[in-house]
Amino acid sequence: MDLHDALRSRRTIHRYVGDQALPEDVLHRAIEAAHHAPCHKLTWPWRFRIAGPETRAGLAEVAVALKVAQGLDEAAIGPVIRRKVTGPAALLIVTQQLHDDPFRVREDYAACACAVQNLMLSLHADGWGSKWGTGAVTRHPDALTVLGIQASEEDVIGWIYVGKAASVPEVTRPAHAPLVTALP
Repeated sequence: MDLHDALRSRRTIHRYVGDQALPEDVLHRAIEAAHHAPCHKLTWPWRFRIAGPETRAGLAEVAVALKVAQGLDEAAIGPVIRRKVTGPAALLIVTQQLHDDPFRVREDYAACACAVQNLMLSLHADGWGSKWGTGAVTRHPDALTVLGIQASEEDVIGWIYVGKAASVPEVTRPAHAPLVTALP
């Protein structure tokens, strides 16, 4: 797939076709693409966790508990949330190693965001859909425990859901010209 076509056609996928395993070569090519993102002073701040079935089930239970704590009915919301976390072919957790220097933390976050974009474009080029999730569950202390993440050492950039798209949303973007300012 041409890079420009990939940039214009990649979409956030919310629903996935069931039981399709993500091939190892596709996963590793996507992580390698992420690792080629720009990073200031070559800090390589990103880390990737590939959540297996047990981890995903634990994360799903944390997500359900959060919704129930918000007053939603577990019987109604539980199956939906569990399917969201355990249903896609893969779930990747992208984190950023933290640093004492606030400016470096900001630059490293930008690098991690670039890495996520590269990852998602690579998956798209190989015919796989993805979604970058950053909801409250992604940084909840119970989810961090399931993932073995020390909040003082790493920050969750997001959960990347990966699978074959059940449907691809249509998106119309506004013209970019009004967002550009030419300076003398």
